[in-house]
Amino acid sequence: MKWSEISIHTTAEAVDAVSNLFYEIGANGVVIEDPEVLHRDWDTPFGEIYQLSPDDFPAEGVFVKAYLAAESSALNELLEELKQQLDQLTGYGLDIGKGTIAVNDVHEDEWAHAWKKYYKPVHVSERMTIKPVWEEYQPKGADEVIIEMDPGMAFGTGTHPTTILCLRALEKYLQPGDRVYDVGTGTAILSIAAVKLGAEHVLAMDLDEVAVRSAQSNTELNGVDQKITVRQNNLLEGVEDPVEVVVANILAEIIVRFTDDVYRVLKPGGTFIASGIIEIKADDVKAAMTASGLDIVETIFIDDWVAITAKKR
Repeated sequence: MKWSEISIHTTAEAVDAVSNLFYEIGANGVVIEDPEVLHRDWDTPFGEIYQLSPDDFPAEGVFVKAYLAAESSALNELLEELKQQLDQLTGYGLDIGKGTIAVNDVHEDEWAHAWKKYYKPVHVSERMTIKPVWEEYQPKGADEVIIEMDPGMAFGTGTHPTTILCLRALEKYLQPGDRVYDVGTGTAILSIAAVKLGAEHVLAMDLDEVAVRSAQSNTELNGVDQKITVRQNNLLEGVEDPVEVVVANILAEIIVRFTDDVYRVLKPGGTFIASGIIEIKADDVKAAMTASGLDIVETIFIDDWVAITAKKR
């Protein structure tokens, strides 16, 4: 599908007003390209923002952009309406700067991959590094665990705090030869890490068929698909064989619903690692774990996010 990118060159003062004009003609959102961000001090412990280039920003002023379907028969009328409303802003005494409007055609596939330039290798622990498949990277040591990722459409790049918390907990508690259930696997990053940390086998489960396809692709990409079975499954329904480790990076509201099943499938002394938990929900998760017969052994934090590790009595 083709889209029309409509860009208005304006001032920082007029950004809100110009953005509102786009909403009024039917845009669902706007992109703001302000060179001011080039001079900010970013707090980026998880690698979310990388290598901002001055070439992507105007030398002066601000670009406000929106996207409308190029096939829209009313596009010319919308552009004319936008010009008239932009002129009215000047009449209200607002400095809109150049106020020029530019229109470019954008193909959806190009748009979908534009974010990749910001996704670089990220060190998530002393031993583990997440590397996007399109990036070159030289390991810093013989024991470094490299996880290759191509997120596709399935839930992120592995740099969210909850994923990092789970990876660090796996690194600490997983033992060579353990068998693992990864509940809500997403891109399978936790399953891949578990195998590379020594797990004998992982059953990776997700209810979303898009996640299942992405997970399978990423296990093959990392050369660990022989040790990971990817299955479309609702939590632990129908899962019976006992294992040493269960890991789940999903919402607290879901975790509390299947702690009994976690207890059922864990071997005595087995480990449950749970994240995706906002701090205010941590006590609810701990209470559910305890009620199911799991003992809390560690709680770790990044900002407002929590990972809880428990053991089966």
